[in-house]
Amino acid sequence: MGEEIINRVAKSDLITIDLADYAPNVEILELDLKQFLFEGFILKEKNFRASLERFNFNIYKNKVVGVYCSSDCIIPMWAFMLATSKIKNFASDVYSGDKNTVFQQLLLKNINNINSLDFQNKKVIVKGCGKIPLDERMYIEITKKLKKAVFSLMFGEACSAVPVYKKKQIDKK
Repeated sequence: MGEEIINRVAKSDLITIDLADYAPNVEILELDLKQFLFEGFILKEKNFRASLERFNFNIYKNKVVGVYCSSDCIIPMWAFMLATSKIKNFASDVYSGDKNTVFQQLLLKNINNINSLDFQNKKVIVKGCGKIPLDERMYIEITKKLKKAVFSLMFGEACSAVPVYKKKQIDKK
């Protein structure tokens, strides 16, 4: 009855990675090309160029910007190039996509910048439930990044981890 409760998880050598920790910490704004289209869905080159010239890009100063079009129409690639050439004079960086798409791209970039050697021969759990919604790309990238380095890779929480990968040990006889 007087036995001390031991927290085996706290004493284990498991390393938990929360992908939310790699979320970009920048303000992301959007530039929807729909606002520069005739009636919201037809690109007339002369009007498009004139609209971009009149547009005040100062709101994007030192911000990360996603360029996209919310209209269900065909936009020529040069239109994205032209918009990017205008906005890059103000923005710190420009990506293709809406705010969420850019967020996911930046998160992937941060995951790819992880030094896998920091996890060499470690037991790693990638947290499954975090503070931000993540899609499967993040889990695919972290798996690709860590598989060659870690001893074992798991998904979930220490109390209910799903094994993903375990290095085969070479018997030394």
